[in-house]
Amino acid sequence: MSEQEDGRGDKLGGTADGLGLGGRARRMLTHGLELLQNRVELLSTELEAEKLRLFAALAQGFLALLLGVAALGLLCASLLMLTPERWRWLTALGLGLLCLGFALGLWRKARTQLSQPGGMFAGTAAELERDRSGLEP
Repeated sequence: MSEQEDGRGDKLGGTADGLGLGGRARRMLTHGLELLQNRVELLSTELEAEKLRLFAALAQGFLALLLGVAALGLLCASLLMLTPERWRWLTALGLGLLCLGFALGLWRKARTQLSQPGGMFAGTAAELERDRSGLEP
């Protein structure tokens, strides 16, 4: 009995699973497209995360600027307020320094978020590197 008669092969080099050269090419193309789709989805997810991280940093930077202006206003008001000489100016000065401390804390937090290692699309780059190394013999 020949290979063609018993179903183990055909003229195009097919095997018992019934996939010829065309079927294998379609399957390879399908897997390649699935891989490409996964990578594009990962890229879009990382882009969304980067957008949210930048927005949070900008919002915190804005709050730091707002609190810095409030601190400056309170510090200036402490010089102008009519107070009993001993306590009122010291209270305004303390509130101004407190706002300034919060502003500095938010500023540092925003800078830390923007300087995280890895950069944009680090996960996508790592996955593409893994795919490339998997294709090498």
